[in-house]
Amino acid sequence: MGLALQGYSQSAEKGKAIYAKTCIACHQAAGQGIPGAFPPLAKSDYLNKDVNRAIKGVVKGLTGPITVNGKKYSGAMPAQALSDQQIADAMTYAYASWGNNKTKVTPAMVKAQRK
Repeated sequence: MGLALQGYSQSAEKGKAIYAKTCIACHQAAGQGIPGAFPPLAKSDYLNKDVNRAIKGVVKGLTGPITVNGKKYSGAMPAQALSDQQIADAMTYAYASWGNNKTKVTPAMVKAQRK
C-alpha cells in the first residue's frame, strides 16, 4: 500500500469513530439520512460537487433550504465543535463510504473554511 493510500485509510478509519459519535444520529449508520429531516451523505451530489462547501457546513453550521439528490431539506445543522483533524477524518470517512468520490479532506482544508 502506498503512503498516500495508507494515510487516506488511516484518516478514514479514525473518522469512522468520530462519525459514530458525532454524526450518526442524524445521518444514520449507512449515511442514508432521515427522509424529510436530515439529508443523506450516501451517494450525495451535495457532498461530491463541492468539498469546500461541505467542509464549511460542518465548520460553521448550515441552515436553510438545501437540495440533496433532488430532494429539498430545510433543517439546520449546528457547527461541530471538533478540531480540524477530527473534521478532516470524519469527512474523509464520509467521502470514502457509501458510493462517494473518495475525496481526502485535510486539516488545512478545514482550517481554510474557518476564516
